[in-house]
Amino acid sequence: MSTSQPEASRPSDDRATPDSLLHSAPGVVAPEDLVLAAGRDITPANLEWARRKLDAEGALAVEKLLP
Repeated sequence: MSTSQPEASRPSDDRATPDSLLHSAPGVVAPEDLVLAAGRDITPANLEWARRKLDAEGALAVEKLLP
């Protein structure tokens, strides 16, 4: 007996997030994006951390944090 549900009967929040929403556009990453991707609160200290990380690693810094 299968426990999976047909697509139509699944709750709408049970769908996978589209890949285009999970990854940033090349070169378009704000410090706020990196802070949120790291699961941190947006605070002045965390924004400074994100700025330093983006300066060192560029936009790839956020890609390392995404699934």
